[in-house]
Amino acid sequence: MQDDSVIRAAGCLLWRRSPSSIGIELALVYRPKWADWSHPKGKLKRREDARDGAVREVLEETGMTCELGPELPTVRYQVEGRPKEVRYWAAEATDGTFVPNREVSRLLWLSPAAARDQLTQDRDKDLVDVLLSTLHAAGEVL
Repeated sequence: MQDDSVIRAAGCLLWRRSPSSIGIELALVYRPKWADWSHPKGKLKRREDARDGAVREVLEETGMTCELGPELPTVRYQVEGRPKEVRYWAAEATDGTFVPNREVSRLLWLSPAAARDQLTQDRDKDLVDVLLSTLHAAGEVL
């Protein structure tokens, strides 16, 4: 049985091979409601599988389709006094075009170092290092 007091969410550290150099770029979204830069993520719908929700949120927030890779650490924190749990995956962008929307007004593709600097929350910055280690271990060219 699921604890309804926990806000369940899912998202991705969305990446692509850098078009201008060796390495990768990460997608960051700007959410005007929270005035922050973060990884694409959002609340799961009732009975929605976290993997499906992560892919849906990436598409809704970035306009990108993606291929899910390894699961990354789950992040837990409080939002307005309630516990929130966000499950993350590494995900390679496969296609799409960003269009600003109600939730996300900007999308940036940045090097991992620049993404760390741009991210608002430390918990999101920490995930960048985990992603790089995970992709390296999986044999991705970085």
